[in-house]
Amino acid sequence: MAAESQRSGSVCLTMAQALVKYLSVQYSERDGEQKRFVQGIFGIFGHGNVAGLGQALVEYGEDLTYYQARNEQAMVHTAAGFAKANNRTATLACTSSIGPGSTNMLTGAALATINRLPVLLLPADYFATRQQGPVLQQLEHPISADVSVNDSFRPLCRFFDRISRPEQLLTALPEAMRVLTDPVETGAATLSLPQDVQMQSCNYPMNFFEKRVWRIERPLPLPARIDEAVSMLKQAGRPMIIAGGGVHYSQAWEELEAFSREFGIPVAETNAGKGSICRPNPYMLGGVGVTGTSAAGQIQRETDLVISVGTRLSDFTTGSQSAFENPNVKFLSINLSSRDAHKQGALPITADAREALRALSNAAKGAGIKPNPAFLEEVARAKSQWEETLRKEIVQPSPGEPMSQSLAIGILNDEAMPGDTIVAAAGTPAEDLFKLWDVTRGAACRIEFGYSCMTHEIPAGLGVRMAQPKGEVYVFIGDGTYLMHPSELVTSVQEGLKITLVLSENHGFQSIQRLQLNRVGRSFGNEFRLRDAKANRLEGDFVKIDFAKNAESFGARAWRAKTPDEFKKALREARQETRTCAIVVETQKQKFSPPSGVWWDVPVAEVSQDAVTQKLRHEYEEAKNHLQRFHY
Repeated sequence: MAAESQRSGSVCLTMAQALVKYLSVQYSERDGEQKRFVQGIFGIFGHGNVAGLGQALVEYGEDLTYYQARNEQAMVHTAAGFAKANNRTATLACTSSIGPGSTNMLTGAALATINRLPVLLLPADYFATRQQGPVLQQLEHPISADVSVNDSFRPLCRFFDRISRPEQLLTALPEAMRVLTDPVETGAATLSLPQDVQMQSCNYPMNFFEKRVWRIERPLPLPARIDEAVSMLKQAGRPMIIAGGGVHYSQAWEELEAFSREFGIPVAETNAGKGSICRPNPYMLGGVGVTGTSAAGQIQRETDLVISVGTRLSDFTTGSQSAFENPNVKFLSINLSSRDAHKQGALPITADAREALRALSNAAKGAGIKPNPAFLEEVARAKSQWEETLRKEIVQPSPGEPMSQSLAIGILNDEAMPGDTIVAAAGTPAEDLFKLWDVTRGAACRIEFGYSCMTHEIPAGLGVRMAQPKGEVYVFIGDGTYLMHPSELVTSVQEGLKITLVLSENHGFQSIQRLQLNRVGRSFGNEFRLRDAKANRLEGDFVKIDFAKNAESFGARAWRAKTPDEFKKALREARQETRTCAIVVETQKQKFSPPSGVWWDVPVAEVSQDAVTQKLRHEYEEAKNHLQRFHY
């Protein structure tokens, strides 16, 4: 029990106890809706946090549910998946011990910050007193005695503070919460917690533990910027919209669709923006950029006005600055971040996406802006050509031949129901879902591609399940990703958080194998093969791995599906299950979904004795010189 101080209005708590009590009463609010912001804490205990934060959770954690993870990186991915599914209005905290426990979280921190997702990290740190040093797992820096491995979080986070005295929580925690709930600044926030300081006590003001509401505001656009934007729309004959994750986080779905329909402007989506329009729309082009649809790629090449909404325009979206070939193309950007809004030399509208689209729509109506029928005919033709390409490419396999991954996705899409969600990240699963998944059927698609992080998928699926109690949560991954990190299946079983894993078994890192063949011309080290004794290379038979039995050993129910009918049957049986499921689907090794036609800048060796590589270098230089340009 906390001891009341002789000074009225304060309470004596350890630093760790105060941290737990504070997080338990923090709320977010947007548009009048309040929710607990930090809705639980994932952790793995070690000597650095078990007697500090661990004790605090035992005594004061009733309102901050503790979840046990298998790996520290995974628990950050879970928090990121949870935050994304909540459109950044809620998150989870993550605690780890000193040393490797802390540094395991670094990849998750980078992913959260790059994707602008709020996660709170609480790694333990070395003794602040230094009397015990060097302690177990301590990095002794030769010239900076105050450096620990936790300093590695500094470039990866939007906020970092080392709590060297217990009273520092009074300023550090509110600042961390401010950053986490700020749509512009949000990302990973890290409070580094020295082992001894966690157990030190302080008289904290009682009002520090009162409920606090952090309002997520909607900044309005400047009228002058809206007027400038309308002038650009008047001059444009071939405008297009690129919808990013900001559309979801602003909940601007209806405004985006209304704007597109009213003025006849086609919409293409980034990976983070997948599902920005979730109803049938004649102007929806699908995924944009390198891994997008050919329809989006064609319109992207010819557009004269790009309207970016809530996207940072990465190289996959812009085709490494090659995708916009119209010499007169101009850019208009709606973004909460001034930095992102100014990219590509755009006219910046620094505002909330929903409010900006509303203002721009009203102003454009007042200016009498109308759709361009000739341009919309081109859009319709581009969509029709893409759909015809899919019909030709996605076919039933020949007898005895594995199905293509595209066909597997089509089957899964058909079997999915409204309220379901599919999760993916990195490689061909993310690429193919980006192109092929139809959200108009009612099943959402959440793709992490800002960091393109293999191993994100399963823990992120857990985060989505925590935020989404109803409907199925599918996690679609390749065998290479699964082998890196399958252990959070145990967490899903332990917590009763059912996910259905769909594992595409193509015997290697086939996405990179394809890139390697296109940029090197030779296959090397990307397939799961035994070593050939004569060549001393991994060119022997394929390694035999029983993924279904592996998943079963973690507590999941598993199936192997070799045919479309077997896959459908497994999906239907899995829907009736209450425990976590895993369906292993054999897919073709080098059968890919149709290309977008958008270039990506991955250089080829400038000097080589290999004629194949020499030819690829020549083709690379031609493409780079012809396509790439700056926009400013």
